[in-house]
Amino acid sequence: MTVIDAAALQRVKPRVWLAGQRRNLAGACLAHLLHDGYTDQLYALLPVWQGQFGLSYAGLAVLRALYSGTMGGLQVPGNRLAAGIGARAVLVLATLVAAFGFVVMALPGGLFVLCLGLVIAGVGSSLQHPRASLLVTTSFGAGSRGPLGLYNFAGDLGKAIFPACVAMLLTISTWRPIIGGMALIGLGVAFALLRLVPRQPVAAAPQPRPAASGSGKAFGLLFTIGALDTATRMGYLLFLPFLLHAEGGSETFVGVGLALLFAGGALGKASCGWLGQRFGVVWTVIATETATAVIVMATTILPLWPMLIMLPVLGIFLNGTSSVLYGTVPDLAPRNDTGRAFALFYTGVSGAGGLAPIAYGLIADHSSQNVGITASALTALAVVPLILLLRPALRKCQASTVVHALKMPP
Repeated sequence: MTVIDAAALQRVKPRVWLAGQRRNLAGACLAHLLHDGYTDQLYALLPVWQGQFGLSYAGLAVLRALYSGTMGGLQVPGNRLAAGIGARAVLVLATLVAAFGFVVMALPGGLFVLCLGLVIAGVGSSLQHPRASLLVTTSFGAGSRGPLGLYNFAGDLGKAIFPACVAMLLTISTWRPIIGGMALIGLGVAFALLRLVPRQPVAAAPQPRPAASGSGKAFGLLFTIGALDTATRMGYLLFLPFLLHAEGGSETFVGVGLALLFAGGALGKASCGWLGQRFGVVWTVIATETATAVIVMATTILPLWPMLIMLPVLGIFLNGTSSVLYGTVPDLAPRNDTGRAFALFYTGVSGAGGLAPIAYGLIADHSSQNVGITASALTALAVVPLILLLRPALRKCQASTVVHALKMPP
């Protein structure tokens, strides 16, 4: 009887492990969908807040930076503080804090209450990216590239769904009840994570990988490229709702436009990652950033419907570069400290995403909206010479990978 029970246990254990992997991935994807949706739905609310509080473009950028800046700035310290806590508890707590921030935003009050809620929500979301990414990585080990791609796609799905829903709801309701509804969704997701993610960690067996061959200089160059790429994206997103309004688009059109842009971005993350493998990082980044600059400028002169048609195409290039850059971080991580390199890189791009729109907003306030958009397009073109400077380090990394593969036993 004991032998039968032991054999049955051996058959069951792999199934339990695979189920735990899938539950971890599903939980990470659900958290990413919600928190990225929370972040980007704010774009649909910017025109409403501008009208209610009389804010300039720079003021709106500061308002959004309270969320994104808090979220980005707390990535490294938050990840360090949460290192001794289980991923399940961290994701649930992060979602509850973010939802509470939206509760505060929905309370009657002035601009100060709104700002306070944005900061609280940013604190909650700061824990999601590093801990959910680590949960997927530890669950799948060397086979985590595909699951991480699914995790990133879930975030883009949230970016497409939430702004569109908020924009459509603004046609029938004021913004505070909508924000309150988003808080309830957050509470529901927190409960779902509590039920979905296993209490005990599920870890894959460690697999050998080549040592990173990056130097501090090469990683610093990649860091700068990532910051400029994000600055372009966030700067353009600041102006897009107003660009659509200027062409006669209603709040519904703003939501549809954002959804189309982010849907193209989700496709871009998958397609540009493949292009990076096929044609190399350098030429892929040159192509995506050049196309971004050209299409961004085209949207300033296109009528409403042609602009909407172009937005998914723009999204492919505007968001696709980031997948190529993120995939290069482990290759150029200094001292082979990939975890710290990811934390620093994400903090940098988040900081750029918070600060750059303020700069572009000031430019637009002292000139015009189109000048601000032109500045964001020129930022994309500034990436081109920098990625060419990074080519020697990428070639060295590729050579190291080939040598490592030849040394691996069959």
